[in-house]
Amino acid sequence: MKDDRKYQKQHYKQTHTEMGVYQIKNQQNGKIFMGSSMDLRGIFNRHKFELKFNNHKNRALQNDWNKHGHEMFSFDVLEKIKPEEEIVTELTELRKYQQKLEKMKEKWFEILKPYEEKGYHKNSKL
Repeated sequence: MKDDRKYQKQHYKQTHTEMGVYQIKNQQNGKIFMGSSMDLRGIFNRHKFELKFNNHKNRALQNDWNKHGHEMFSFDVLEKIKPEEEIVTELTELRKYQQKLEKMKEKWFEILKPYEEKGYHKNSKL
């Protein structure tokens, strides 16, 4: 049993988390909230938790969530970064992925323009 836990812990440490750009889309009005994360599953859980407990930093998104209900929102991955074989542990490697994510996010903001009536972002500045 102890060896099994040790194996699981080691496996977890060596497993890449999904990284990429995501959107939370209001299916009722088409508005989009976008972001990027080094841990997509974790960021989706965070947004859902904050929205559920009426504590999301984006008040417009929170208001629509409260008005339309969670059923009207989808959580979608727009693009993922394919992890390299080595496990990301060093700061320089983390920065490399963060830079890739930032460029990817800028690209998607340019494509979708989630501002004003199209989204939950205030202006075109990231």
